[in-house]
Amino acid sequence: MTVTLALAGCTASPPAADPPPTGRVAPAGGLRLVAFDGCDEALRQLRTAAKAAVGPWGFGADDLRQFSAERATALGGVAKDASGASAAGYSGTNVHEAGVDEPDLVKTDGKRIVTVTRGVLSVVDPASRRVTGRLALDPDAERFSGGEASLLLHGDRALVLLRAGRTVKGPVPGRQTRPGTTPQARLVLLDLAGPPRVVGEYRIDGLLVDARQSGATARVVIRSAPRLDFPYRSDRKTDAQRIAANRAVIDKATLDDWLPRYEIRDDVRTVGTGRVGCDRVSRPAGFSGASMVTVLSFDLGASALGAGDPVTVAADGDTVYSNGARLYVANDQRWRTWRGGPSAARDTNTEIYQFDTAAGTPRFVAAGSVPGWLIDQYALSEWDGHLRVATTTGDTWGRRTTSQSGVYVLRTDGATLTRVGAVTGLGKGERIFAVRFVGGTGYVVTFRQTDPLYGVDLRDPAAPRVTGELKINGYSSYLHPAGDGRLIGVGQDATDQGRVTGTQVSLFDVADPARPARIAQHHVAGGWSEAENDPHAFLYWAPERLVVIPVQRPGVVTDRAESVKGTPSGGVLALRMGDKGFTVAGAVDHPGALTDGGEWTPIRRSLMIGGVLWTVSDAGLKATALSGMTTLAWVPLT
Repeated sequence: MTVTLALAGCTASPPAADPPPTGRVAPAGGLRLVAFDGCDEALRQLRTAAKAAVGPWGFGADDLRQFSAERATALGGVAKDASGASAAGYSGTNVHEAGVDEPDLVKTDGKRIVTVTRGVLSVVDPASRRVTGRLALDPDAERFSGGEASLLLHGDRALVLLRAGRTVKGPVPGRQTRPGTTPQARLVLLDLAGPPRVVGEYRIDGLLVDARQSGATARVVIRSAPRLDFPYRSDRKTDAQRIAANRAVIDKATLDDWLPRYEIRDDVRTVGTGRVGCDRVSRPAGFSGASMVTVLSFDLGASALGAGDPVTVAADGDTVYSNGARLYVANDQRWRTWRGGPSAARDTNTEIYQFDTAAGTPRFVAAGSVPGWLIDQYALSEWDGHLRVATTTGDTWGRRTTSQSGVYVLRTDGATLTRVGAVTGLGKGERIFAVRFVGGTGYVVTFRQTDPLYGVDLRDPAAPRVTGELKINGYSSYLHPAGDGRLIGVGQDATDQGRVTGTQVSLFDVADPARPARIAQHHVAGGWSEAENDPHAFLYWAPERLVVIPVQRPGVVTDRAESVKGTPSGGVLALRMGDKGFTVAGAVDHPGALTDGGEWTPIRRSLMIGGVLWTVSDAGLKATALSGMTTLAWVPLT
């Protein structure tokens, strides 16, 4: 039986007068969210905001953001440790906050390895070292490539998050429209107690931003755009004429064009459809009407996914951070102001929305904004009741850069995230490449030609201060605390002129906040590591003080390492960390570096289970003994 969960009682209001044409959105300033006063008021305000934001070619920057997001493969994350799993004898996903899991292409609970690649989920038994289950999640799965899917694991359940789903836009009678489709995120719940089988599926309009899991509860963040078909005109029109035509489309839009639609399925058919209710939507004082962010909640231990208990904000959202009790969604205003040139870059603000996710339905708590833009979720961290945010402001391009960076401290004050302290002026003429907060200390890396590593004392929220600075060539784009006053950095080495020369792994001594020092460096000439952009690819196994990262080098793809101390193209490099530096433990490659179709499949992830190093690529998994780095088994997936 199919159940339709439609929203009733929402009728259109007369269109408001045209706002002045502009592609800019005012900075958030003192930001707070309020609910709409009914569906009619929601439609009126959404139309007004959208007409102010629309340009001659639609929403412009928002369309470009959507295009970019569909091709994003990294969800990002930074670890305090390996999900706290090292005590259990296996490594979990490298995550930002201990106890808060993040989606990735491979998961393990120590008893099995679950990975999803090319749209196919595979289960591997690490004891017998063989594939015990396989399930294609899409009819075209074998033609998929790369990071189109990720997963979360809880007991015998896996939630697979697919980014690439699409639905065809409905035709608009009597109007020539741009051809296209509406992006659709797909969530598939699987039971792994026996052979993998589908328990249920949830589809919703929009793009997957990110997700977080605490216990059995998964919070999934979706960004959606209104389903508006702006006229596609090949004839010559002025910008003013195009804007007027686009506003006419907005005037005819209904509330249903903005509210995300969803579909609930069991293992074979649709069992329910609906859309987010207007009573579930809040708005900031100023918004564009071009985007909505929805937070969904799912119990991975339940018999079905359900409707997701959606909570929606009429805003943009690009970055997700959670410590379990609270979830933050921040946006990237550069995409809104890109048409404004350097002055727009100087005016960019980051808006941040805080939700209480300690239990049940997420509850909006507060919102605020800070100057500048975030590099990723690592630039956000809550500690001792305060949110620390690191951003870069100003223009970072050209010879006369105006950029600088800062760290801001926010506290919840009613419905507002209020700034209580800040330290600015870091890395003038540079931008942030990496941030790591450890307790009451923040570490910020900026770069243009050299790499200043700043230590920031944040123990007094009202008076944060820089305690030390280290300038070296190159930069770190990921920082990982390794205990005992040590910090591991992964990034690129560079010349005195700032030209990058290949992957470097650095070991910093930060025990003395006033005098940070680099005590060791390992350089791979011409190399690049996925861990530089996606920390899920980084493994630090504390019991062995072992650092493992994938490294790719240009040139001929090889199936074999050059030597024990060499770094294979597309393989992984294992370094053992000592008190004074690194020693090379070895390197691992995969025999399936080239698939039958000639596609390169480098190693992307590493896991530790029971003293065995497992490496994962699209071609398969390899088990390697740490002693001598000898191969124990090769488990093909193709």
